[in-house]
Amino acid sequence: MLPSELIKELASLTAENKRGHEALYAAEVALAEAEHELDLVEQRAFIKAQGTVADRTALARLESAEVRLQRDLRKAEANRVRIKIKGLESALMAVATQAKLVQAETRI
Repeated sequence: MLPSELIKELASLTAENKRGHEALYAAEVALAEAEHELDLVEQRAFIKAQGTVADRTALARLESAEVRLQRDLRKAEANRVRIKIKGLESALMAVATQAKLVQAETRI
C-alpha cells in the first residue's frame, strides 16, 4: 500500500470507530430502556396474578415474554456493536503496523 492509501485507511477506520462508540451508547440506552420496560411489565403482571408465588411468577413471565424478547434483541444489538468496535480497533492496529513498516522501508 502507498503511504497516502494508508493515511486514508487510518482516517476512515478512525472515523468509523468514533461512530461505533456513538452507536454503542445508543444501543446501551435502548437496552436500559428495554430492561426498564421488562421490569415494569413483569412486576405489574406479578402483582395482578393470582395463586402461589410460583404460579404468579410463571404467569408474569408469560405475560412479559414479548417485552423480554425485545430486551434480548437490544442486548444482541449492543453486543454486535461491541464486536464491530473490536474489529475496527484490530483493523486500526493492523493498518498502523503497515504504516510503520512502510515508514521503516522508506528510511532504508
